[in-house]
Amino acid sequence: MPRIEDDFADLDVPLLHQRTYLARSYREGDDRMRIRGAVQDIKPPGLYVPDDPDALEVHHMVVDLIVEFPSLTIVDANVVMETHPHRECVRIEDHYRSLVGLSIARGFTHKVRELFGGPRGCTHTTALLQAMAPVAIQSMWSLRFPGSESSDQPVSAPRRMTDEDRQSMLRFNLNSCHVWAEDGELIAHVLSGGEIHTPLWAEARMVALGRDPALWREQARG
Repeated sequence: MPRIEDDFADLDVPLLHQRTYLARSYREGDDRMRIRGAVQDIKPPGLYVPDDPDALEVHHMVVDLIVEFPSLTIVDANVVMETHPHRECVRIEDHYRSLVGLSIARGFTHKVRELFGGPRGCTHTTALLQAMAPVAIQSMWSLRFPGSESSDQPVSAPRRMTDEDRQSMLRFNLNSCHVWAEDGELIAHVLSGGEIHTPLWAEARMVALGRDPALWREQARG
């Protein structure tokens, strides 16, 4: 699998700054998941401190969210500032408890800006939260896919997508991007009874495994 670092391999000029976001989701029982995110800012060796051989970490924040499934309501939230420039930075950690009770789905980005934007929060933590929200949406389908612990099917069995699943897919994806525009071709196709095409990455992977891409569609059809 290609590494994201490879996207920068062609740049042979001095590095000034590196920001890294990492967000992962984990199962926390049958109806909850944990989303943990981290943001880290690093300065290259010697840039701020002459002759320093090591990179210098200037920001490192970690966010834990416990999210109920399928409502996607946040039921617990915790922020830890591992590396920060000012002693006063940590005073804002507890304010992020205000996330509890919010839905991490529609309207989340707007609400985060409203609650934690500018002087109401930490710039880096708030940016991290906005990067974490899509992980919750992506995790919805992972939870119901063969191989997840809550599935009553073996990994090789077709996935059963109910009418409720399909409605949820439309609800969470509608107007989320130009492909899912409410007046776009894809929505019109789905509402008329058509099937969503197999993702390009799924087709490529099935072919690489020597399998028929049509099997993916059969799983989604249920």
